[in-house]
Amino acid sequence: MTMQRMNAIKWLAAGVALLAIGVGGGYRWAQRAMPVTEAANVGDRNILYWHDPMVPAQKFAKPGKSPFMDMALQPVYADDVAEGADVRVDPNAAQNLGIRLGNVTKTLLSNRLRAVGSVAFDEQSLELVQARVEGFVTHLNVRTPLERVRRGQPLAVIVAPQWLEAEEEYLALLDADSTRAQALRDAARQRLVVLGVAETTIRAIETTRKTSTTSIVVAPIDGVVSELGVRDGATFMAGTSLFRINGLATVWVNAQIPEAKVSMVPMGSKVQAQATSWPGATFNGRVIALLPQVDPQTRTVTARIVLQNPGYKLFPGMYVSLAFTGPTGEPSLVVPSEAIIATGERNVVIVAREGGGFDVVNVTPGEEQDGQTAIRAGLTEGQSIVLSGQFLIDSEASLKSTVNRLGTVSTPAALERMP
Repeated sequence: MTMQRMNAIKWLAAGVALLAIGVGGGYRWAQRAMPVTEAANVGDRNILYWHDPMVPAQKFAKPGKSPFMDMALQPVYADDVAEGADVRVDPNAAQNLGIRLGNVTKTLLSNRLRAVGSVAFDEQSLELVQARVEGFVTHLNVRTPLERVRRGQPLAVIVAPQWLEAEEEYLALLDADSTRAQALRDAARQRLVVLGVAETTIRAIETTRKTSTTSIVVAPIDGVVSELGVRDGATFMAGTSLFRINGLATVWVNAQIPEAKVSMVPMGSKVQAQATSWPGATFNGRVIALLPQVDPQTRTVTARIVLQNPGYKLFPGMYVSLAFTGPTGEPSLVVPSEAIIATGERNVVIVAREGGGFDVVNVTPGEEQDGQTAIRAGLTEGQSIVLSGQFLIDSEASLKSTVNRLGTVSTPAALERMP
């Protein structure tokens, strides 16, 4: 056999081999490119396509290994897509996902709200010791601010010429017998009261029949001297504030209430307060005012509470925790707060169906208390709801609902082919 003939035979064999490879490859490519004309059947359920759960947007016509993850493709069934938001979870998978169920109950939520407030002086128990005449201080008994005083305790010794003049006039009329003189005596006594002479000083004049060049200024109430306006030897004019005394039998507490919770603290509602300074002690009070102004930064309203302060244990500047008790309402549907998914646009709860599967239900939540949230619309009493793992179910439901709306099931030619 000549060399040329041998070369021709080799080229012919190579061509036949290439042709065979091409035919086989073309057949395989044609099989892969062939569109799915009808869903495959597995048992009693129809498979529409396969997908990788981690990349659900990519769809494949046949089973196999995922090109994205080291895992097998999962089938998507026709009844799952047709049901839209209904999601079915295998019992074993539900256990692995930690899905817990609870029930919708109907109960009466006590209308309680908790807040923190700061203690302040009760301005309604404020007393001003003010000079109504000119004079000067000869001796100061209380020398420091925030010093505690008792009712009737001497605060200062002063000399006031107008007081001395009025006292001498009253003393001269004390022993008068005529009707006219008695009327003048009563007028003189009233003048002492108007000028601000202490009642104890007036009675002392009536008893001893003597006057003094000095007068004693006493505390009108129990409390603390929050402001000291004079010093030893200082002169003062009429109208000068000598002492500012705040009572401590009651104190105010100013608490910031969220704007959305204002209805839970109506006027007169009862309040209980506790302070870390006095463990175990409870101070009772009530709401006396809701200041008509909303803080633009925190969106809160200031509630003013008056508290009883036995033993003067609470001081201005202390912080106390408050528990408000509002009016009793009607029983309402409640669910554990963890069952509600807040997306920002809506609030949903995952409801477990009796025949299996789950539904995503829009709800209208109400007030929340002790881990329970009232439901105003969307659920009925006794329904079984998902308490944990609901985010996975809601994501799967949203995915299936989106697939159903896009209608990709009706166009199998658009499915991506297996590589």
